Amino acid sequence: MSAEKITAESRTEFGKGAARRIRREHKVPAVVYGHGNDPMHITLPGHETMMALKHGGANALLELDLEGKTHLALTKQVQIDPITRHLEHVDFVAVRRGEKVTVEIPVHLNGEAARDTLVVTESATVEVEAEATHIPEYIEIDIEGAEAGTQVLASDLKLPSGSTVLVDADTLIVNITEAPTVEMLEAELEEAEAEAGIEREESAEEAEAAAEGEADEAAATEE
Repeated sequence: MSAEKITAESRTEFGKGAARRIRREHKVPAVVYGHGNDPMHITLPGHETMMALKHGGANALLELDLEGKTHLALTKQVQIDPITRHLEHVDFVAVRRGEKVTVEIPVHLNGEAARDTLVVTESATVEVEAEATHIPEYIEIDIEGAEAGTQVLASDLKLPSGSTVLVDADTLIVNITEAPTVEMLEAELEEAEAEAGIEREESAEEAEAAAEGEADEAAATEE
């Protein structure tokens, strides 16, 4: 993964009011943490930053040009307005070239499994250790024509040289089973309805017993 180059500006104003002023200028407040240094509070160009984050995926790497100095920053948390979808704030972690980092890499499935199968992604992401400037954007798993009973474990994943899977080798990533038939679904529905009926009956019996108990207590009090 190559680093996207972005020009950053230092900021000295903080708080919600300052953040709103920054956003009105179509910029984004951000913070860079890491390496034992004080956090760097910066402002980034809104559109360029959004495009860089989209291009880089969940672990976008940015090369920040701040006052003539270059800083490599790995995206850790992105806040987006749920209505406007504009960037609200970005947290980064400072990294160095050659440094190993631990990241969560999304899993992408390629192809279609055999007919009448059900494909379940048990782990949507996988924890990986990788060199900061060579983080895989995603892990691709080929399931083309895979039959029911096929299981993809962490040990089956193919990663670029220099990257290492950190989860247990026998961790289930993708599970392919037989697709449920109409008869199976109907049987499950009937079973669920029967269980719900039993629970309703038990609840009614408990409520009736409780009411009888209260009536007995009231009678005993009157006596």
